[in-house]
Amino acid sequence: MPLWHRLVVVGAVLLVTGIVARLVDARIARRDLDPVQKTRYRVLRRTVATSVVFVGLLSALLVIPQVRAVAGGLLASSAVIGLVIGFASQRTIGNFVAGLMIAFTQPLRLGDRVEVGGEGGVVEEIGLTYTFIRADDDTRLVIPNEKLASDTIRNATIRARHALAEVSLQVPLEQDLGRVVEVLRAAAPDGEVLVTGIEGNATVTVREWTPDAATADRVASDLRLRAHERLRAAGVYA
Repeated sequence: MPLWHRLVVVGAVLLVTGIVARLVDARIARRDLDPVQKTRYRVLRRTVATSVVFVGLLSALLVIPQVRAVAGGLLASSAVIGLVIGFASQRTIGNFVAGLMIAFTQPLRLGDRVEVGGEGGVVEEIGLTYTFIRADDDTRLVIPNEKLASDTIRNATIRARHALAEVSLQVPLEQDLGRVVEVLRAAAPDGEVLVTGIEGNATVTVREWTPDAATADRVASDLRLRAHERLRAAGVYA
């Protein structure tokens, strides 16, 4: 077969491989899944797409006789090559395997709020080798999957995604705390109001459960505004 024929075959195989990989990826990505299944499918998508591309590229290269001859020589010394590659890519393979473990054992999922090594944020992406966590200041923590699989992870939403919005207010001790509590209960009818301290000033805490961590920040802000407005109207704050 002339060289240009072989090059055409290589190009066709690579083109078909790319199309198949995209179709497989798009087919899996169309599924509307809950966080548990979505995390598994996200990693599975990348694994399948990478495998399809790898097999397609290898098939295309083996069309060329010179490449087949080199491959035969390499296979003859496969034990040595495998040893070298194993040492060279030990960390990468470890991260890849850890990514699969994370996808199926689920110590964290997409959208979970976690803390790793004193740094916290929301899990944004779980890749084949790295996981991306969006911190509260909108920066990204890029953590090797092997580290996540071996370190302790604090996961605030693994059992339930609801989060607690909490606001603490300082009230002078000369004020009627019972009246203050009643005023704040009117400001937060769906929450609870507790007197949590009387050192120096009285500390009154207002708590309300919300669907997720992002909503908790907004609800806490609203609680502060409503509480301050009601306490000013009641004469607690001058």
